[in-house]
Parts: sequence; structure tokens; C-alpha cells
Amino acid sequence: MIDLSIVIPVYNGASSIQRLVHHLQNLKIDDEIEIILVNDNSPDSSWEKIKSIESINNTRLVKINLSKNFGEHNAVMAGYAHAKGNFIINIDDDFQNPPSEVIKVYQYAKSNPDLDVVYTFYDTKKHHFVRNIGSKFTNYISGFVIDKPKDLYLSSFRCINKYIVDKITQYNGPYPYIDGLILQFTSRIGKIKVDHHHREDGRSGYTLRKLIRLWLAMFLNFSVLPLRFSSLLGFSLSFFGLIMAIIAVIDRFYSDVPSGWTSIMSGIMIFSGAQLLMLGIIGEYLGRLYLTTAGKPQHSICEIIESD
Repeated sequence: MIDLSIVIPVYNGASSIQRLVHHLQNLKIDDEIEIILVNDNSPDSSWEKIKSIESINNTRLVKINLSKNFGEHNAVMAGYAHAKGNFIINIDDDFQNPPSEVIKVYQYAKSNPDLDVVYTFYDTKKHHFVRNIGSKFTNYISGFVIDKPKDLYLSSFRCINKYIVDKITQYNGPYPYIDGLILQFTSRIGKIKVDHHHREDGRSGYTLRKLIRLWLAMFLNFSVLPLRFSSLLGFSLSFFGLIMAIIAVIDRFYSDVPSGWTSIMSGIMIFSGAQLLMLGIIGEYLGRLYLTTAGKPQHSICEIIESD
């Protein structure tokens, strides 16, 4: 019976994925494991490399090819849906998390059955500075948006038990945010320190556009905080507009300004901006709701290969 599933989302990983799987297959783990490789429609030869990987040491391999690029969280959800292990670890394909650390995380999760999730954290992150800034921003804001504990770092190198995986894979919306789903179902969360290395090959698939897309998934799919913020902003600007109106009236009697100019310009600048902002936020919610009810897929698998 499989006890550990290792889910790897692959994007531009042709130069590293075979070596990574080789290391994972040779880990000194007594329990039966499986490795699930999800190719997120990578433009390089990742899928050809994945198909050529052979199973050794009784490791079960599941090779999944998505029909288009859906994003990391969607690819991980596709892997979770096919995981059979009692514990599921997902790790990136870039060797920034050493494969040997999988044993440490797995053993920690197994020796602490009271925990549903184990997150990893690092003394020093070796990501590109843009991604480091994005991660810090995401972790800071998530404390307000999805009630993340203050001392918890939301790392993508995490271990989840089968109970939580079964819960979060019930979500079939097109914009999954795995950490948000986890925090909706459990507070039994632990953490363990691991090593973090520089990326060995290529460059990160996380662009500013993808980071913004991830932030929007967190903001708009798992919280109504933006709507509350827009209401607070509307109230604040209305109060500010009242102050400006009073100033405009006083100014009318003590200075030589064209009649009505101050009040008109103040109203246009303040309230038009506030209205567009609030309409944009509401539009994002409605657009995502429409795409969800219209059945926009979370992911689409065009080929799957399973080998025991």
C-alpha cells in the first residue's frame, strides 16, 4: 500500500526532471512511494523527458500531461487528484529544495499524527529577488485575507495528509489557491526548517503577471476583504468629499476663484476614481463567479501514463 505520494508540477523542467526523479527514487524510505509528474504544457521537451523516465526500486510513476498551461496550483491539484498515498508532498522541479529533504518532511509528518499539514521554512531563501518580494507580500497579506497564523510561512514545499487532500480536491473552481483551501479546512498545521539552494538550471516560471494572478486568486476566491475594503474606501472618500465641500464653500467667500470650480474638480477626481475602483473589484468577483458557473475547467488532462 502506498504511504507517500510526491507530486511535482513541471514547467520548463527538461534539464532537471530526470535527475530529480532519479534522486527521489533512490531515497532511503522503507514505505512504498509514488511519484506524480504533472507537465503543465511546458513549451520545452519536458513531456518527452517525463515519458522516458523508468520506474526503479518499486516506485510507482504517474505521468500527467495537461492540454494547456493552467498554472502551478492547478497542476498540483491535478496531481493531488491522482495521489493514493497517506501523505502527499509536493516539490518543485528546480532542485531549490534538495530531494533529500523529502525524507525529513515525511518523517516529521508521520511522527506527528496530530498534524494535518506540515509546511517548510528556510533560514535564507535563494529565489530571485522579485519572487522573494512577491512571497513576502503574499505571506504578509494572507494574514489578513485568509487568517494565516503570523509565524507560518506558506511554502510550496509542504506535506499534507490524505484527509486534507480529499477535502481540497472537492474544490473544482478554475482558480484554486491551495494554501487558502488548506486553511479553510484545518488549523492543525506544523512547520519544519529545511535547506534551500540556488536554482540549478533555467529561470523561474513565476513572472510578475503570474504572481499577480496568484494574488488575485487569494484575494478574490477566498475572502470578501476586497469588498469590505471598497466599502471602507467609499465611506472614507465620502467623508473626505464632505470636508472638501466645506473647504470649497469657505474658499468661495475668502478668495477669488471661479464659481463652482473647486467643488466640481474635487468631486470628479475623488468620486470617479473611487467608483471605478469599486466597480472593478465587483466586476472581478462577478467574472470569476460567471466562469465558475459556466464550467471553466480547473485543468484538462490530454494524456496520462501510469507505471507500477
